[in-house]
Amino acid sequence: MRLLRLLRLLRYKIVMRHDIEIDGSFGEGGGQILRTSLALSLVTGKPFRMERIRANRKRPGLARQHLTAVNAAAIISNADVSGNALESQTLTFAPQQVIPGDYHFAVGTAGNCTLVLQTVLPALLTIVGESRFVLEGGTHNPLAPSFDFLEAVFLPILGRMGANVSAKLDRPGFYPAGGGKMRVTITSSGTLKPLELLERGAIVSQSATALLSELPAHIGERELKIVKQRLGWPSRHLRLEEINNPVGPGNALTLTIVSEQITELFAGFGERGVRAETVAERVVNEAQAYLDANVPVGAHLADQLLIPFALAGGGRFRTLAPTLHTTTNIEILKHFLDIDAQVAQVAEKAWEITLHKQ
Repeated sequence: MRLLRLLRLLRYKIVMRHDIEIDGSFGEGGGQILRTSLALSLVTGKPFRMERIRANRKRPGLARQHLTAVNAAAIISNADVSGNALESQTLTFAPQQVIPGDYHFAVGTAGNCTLVLQTVLPALLTIVGESRFVLEGGTHNPLAPSFDFLEAVFLPILGRMGANVSAKLDRPGFYPAGGGKMRVTITSSGTLKPLELLERGAIVSQSATALLSELPAHIGERELKIVKQRLGWPSRHLRLEEINNPVGPGNALTLTIVSEQITELFAGFGERGVRAETVAERVVNEAQAYLDANVPVGAHLADQLLIPFALAGGGRFRTLAPTLHTTTNIEILKHFLDIDAQVAQVAEKAWEITLHKQ
């Protein structure tokens, strides 16, 4: 009888421990679902089980950067975790207490280390204390926020919400060599203030930087020429920068638009076999769409704002048509938090996203 009671208790604990089930193929079906789930699990203490991780990608399962994010989340919270292995498509994660402190995480490839920060940062903003991170890997990669975006756009918004987060780039890391290194210091009071971003205000400045590492100068010059032709920005606002002591070859083109109420940044990255003009055209198209919509928040920033706005208890912002990343993130938020989100079109090219507690 006693053994039966123990077995029943054990079964009850197992069921309760993995009370949130997430299908990793849902929505955009990539790594963002995993990172958002990890971040919110750390914040709430709620364990989860995820299956079909990155099922919609060419190589499903955990790649090295995703595995680094899982392990980082486990380390800062002393979590019980299983399935944390390369190419694993199933993960169970049960955090304990998140502890601020000094941490060092290396992706080991050109996988973007800003995505690792994206995973652990929300929890550290909700507890009192100071943490210092050294992160190594890619800092300027496709399909991930660059260090420049983090420094110029995202962290200042967190500052307006009451967070104190600073970042320093020791060296950039481009795909495929990686080798980048950044340092982040988080000093948190444990709370975030709601924020509204509804107007962009007048544009204060616009600039473009072509960043080159072990590549000929003409690549950056051709990119900046497209910016000048398409956007009409004067030459004094266009800059070519070469990396000192580079780890490997790489190229990034960033367009920064500073307005009265917000700064936005758009980036493109050189790829083998892709002409410099094509890289520049893609970035210019993205920046032009943002300017035409007359909204404060770009499509990529919208993804980044959902978690901090939810943790602050609500907020509103105007943006372009929500991406699949954004709509997927909203659904994952509802798995962990008592939060409601409305997405409404308010103009031909503008949408408003409102978050509030249920």
